[in-house]
Amino acid sequence: MARAATTADAFNAVAEPLRRDILDALADSERSVGDLVEVLGLGQPQASKHLRVLREVGLVEVREVGRRRLYRTNAQALRPIHEWVSRYEQQWNERFDAVDAVLEELKERES
Repeated sequence: MARAATTADAFNAVAEPLRRDILDALADSERSVGDLVEVLGLGQPQASKHLRVLREVGLVEVREVGRRRLYRTNAQALRPIHEWVSRYEQQWNERFDAVDAVLEELKERES
């Protein structure tokens, strides 16, 4: 079965682990391709390829400063992913609360 195009939407784009790494590296500040290459240990062509995909789906924006291109995340484009994941957040919290309760009970038995 053919794989869906990675440029179709944000979900497909972030399915690639290296693209998530790039987004993580851009979370705090703008970076050039050279910075990303250094921080992530990627080759320049590989970093550029992934940045192109992230730009095409709108997850990353580029700003030109002289001859340099600085990349940054587009938080608004991440909203659909955040909204989808947040639907599961309550379930995770309930499960963590249940684990905490069991651990507390075990501690009380040991005392």
